[in-house]
Amino acid sequence: MRSKRLFGTVVALLASLSLLAACSDDSDSAGFGVDLPDKKKKAETPAAKITFAPADGAEDVSVLEPIKIIVDGGELTEAKVITPAGKEVIGELAPDKLSWTSGEVLGYGKTYKYSAKAENEAGNESTQEGSFTTLAPAATPRATINPGDDATVGVGMPVSVKFPEGPVTDKAAVEKALKVETSVPVEGSWGWLGDQQVDWRPKEYWPANTKVTVNAKLYGLPYGGGAYGKADLSTSFTIGRNQVVKINTPDHKMNVYRDGKLTASYPASNGKDADPNLNTPNGTVVVMSKEPVGDFSNPRYGYTNVKKKWAVRISNHGEFIHENEENRANIGKVNSSHGCVNLFEKDAKKYYDSALIGDPVEITGSKAKFPTTSDVFDWLIPWSQWQTMSAL
Repeated sequence: MRSKRLFGTVVALLASLSLLAACSDDSDSAGFGVDLPDKKKKAETPAAKITFAPADGAEDVSVLEPIKIIVDGGELTEAKVITPAGKEVIGELAPDKLSWTSGEVLGYGKTYKYSAKAENEAGNESTQEGSFTTLAPAATPRATINPGDDATVGVGMPVSVKFPEGPVTDKAAVEKALKVETSVPVEGSWGWLGDQQVDWRPKEYWPANTKVTVNAKLYGLPYGGGAYGKADLSTSFTIGRNQVVKINTPDHKMNVYRDGKLTASYPASNGKDADPNLNTPNGTVVVMSKEPVGDFSNPRYGYTNVKKKWAVRISNHGEFIHENEENRANIGKVNSSHGCVNLFEKDAKKYYDSALIGDPVEITGSKAKFPTTSDVFDWLIPWSQWQTMSAL
């Protein structure tokens, strides 16, 4: 009886095991319902694809175009661009980790190396490396901008960007890179005064107390002929009070206006009326510089070691406003100078102290006109003509 019971127990146990095996998942290699990592799925997931812009091996790359590292089918885990000096280029990884973009301009004629790592959704890592070379200009001429930072200038002052080291052939490209911002609306335009200078002037005199900021994004900009900009320029300055000098040469006086009101009238002797070569010419010019003592020596007319006080230059043609006590008998009565505006010393000092660089000086009544050869002749050009001098 004992052996029969034992046999029955064994049969029952075998039957239970058989039923358990029948209910289990054939794919469960352990036989107890525990999943292993899906190596087959990981192997079949496409690798993340990394691309660079500019492409590996690219040459003559613009120093202004941002570098892009982009991944498709995954996320970037590392992105670097290295300078020839071994420093990392500043850049930013997008929040979605699908791209990286550089955040600084590059140097001319340099080779940069880039590298990146990315992971696909299965955790597989991809790596990519490469390099590119930026353009090497034939020349990088410097430029200047005027007025300078923090200057306070008169209401006739133009903005002037000059290229003293060579001509600009692609004027439109340069002009597009120039921006003037004002604290109040001011209508104005750029005008090219040749191949090496472009000025911005308002249609009418600047409003008094206007704040002006000028940005010239010239670095990396093609000037034409293989030349590229050397550096960006900027300036911020202020337009001062409105002061305008008006001289009608036959009147033998110089009138000074503030905000349109006459504030001073000084006896004057202007250029000789009979000789157009010695006239104080007609036209609107601006105060260009001031010297406590100016040298007016002119061997052509027999002047040697001639010094005059309170000299205010109004053109590079040779005209100044200054004291001339030696001509006292003619001041206020006869035009007897060689083109300058002669004042009594006390009046010349008062005017000198009141003048700002960029103050307009309007002259009428002469036989001659100012030639457009001075450094600042913007106001000698009618507005309609000035607008045609833009390259845009």
